[in-house]
Amino acid sequence: MDVRQLRYFLAVVDHGSVHRAARELFVAQPSVSQALRALERDLGAELFHRTGRRLVLTAAGEGLVEPARDVLAGLRLARDTVEAVEGLRGGRLLISAMPSQAVSPLAGMIGRFAARHPDVEVVVRAGATPPEVLDAVRVGAAELGVLGAARRPEPAGMVVTPLATQRFVLVAAAPGDLPAGGPVSPAALAGVRLIAGQRGTVMRRAADDIVRAAPGSRIAVEVEHREAVLPLVLAGVGVAVLSESWRQLALDAGLAVRDLDSPEVLHVCLVHRTGRLSPAAREFTNQ
Repeated sequence: MDVRQLRYFLAVVDHGSVHRAARELFVAQPSVSQALRALERDLGAELFHRTGRRLVLTAAGEGLVEPARDVLAGLRLARDTVEAVEGLRGGRLLISAMPSQAVSPLAGMIGRFAARHPDVEVVVRAGATPPEVLDAVRVGAAELGVLGAARRPEPAGMVVTPLATQRFVLVAAAPGDLPAGGPVSPAALAGVRLIAGQRGTVMRRAADDIVRAAPGSRIAVEVEHREAVLPLVLAGVGVAVLSESWRQLALDAGLAVRDLDSPEVLHVCLVHRTGRLSPAAREFTNQ
């Protein structure tokens, strides 16, 4: 077993096929296939069920994912620590973040970090829900995570640092589409067409509270892609329920924004595994 085999194995896990993994690694597809077969021989176990071109992890493959990520993370940590002796002059910082928290506070945090360490590449990967972000950090797909949850998470083996508490706002195409003043009570939104997040999110719960309180109101569009929400409002589809992290972007787009009188809030946290951080992650968390 060697590092190259583990890197190729994880590339297949992350990208779903040998073809996509080879493309991402900038190597020939047979090189990836040969490395996987050699790794399986070394371990004495099949790592994937092969159904045509589709690869599905076996139980042995599932068990290898986290240790493999730990090995590669340890190598990155060793390299980055040596490089950081004379300052952060390179390296790569992987962050998993939920969409709204990627807008704020993560964008500002990256801006401040990049101003001090312009040579460090920051990679932000999407996590739709708190469990997705936590899982990315847990298995080493990201070193840091930024998430917003109804309650502050307390995952085993992780350090959780509170960053902010975000409330919810209403975003409409024109001021006349919303009651004047604020915060706006859900009961005052009778007949409103809502653009809301997917079920199971706190954003969706805030929208459902409006539907229950305001006669004739309904969910017009359920959307997982947060980047589509403001264009939908601009197109006149309805009124969006968003976390307040979107406030400035909505105002910059010329939209009307009102605070929503809702008990729902998001507890925004930075998470990472216990143990030693890379120099770049350590600098990022010390902001």
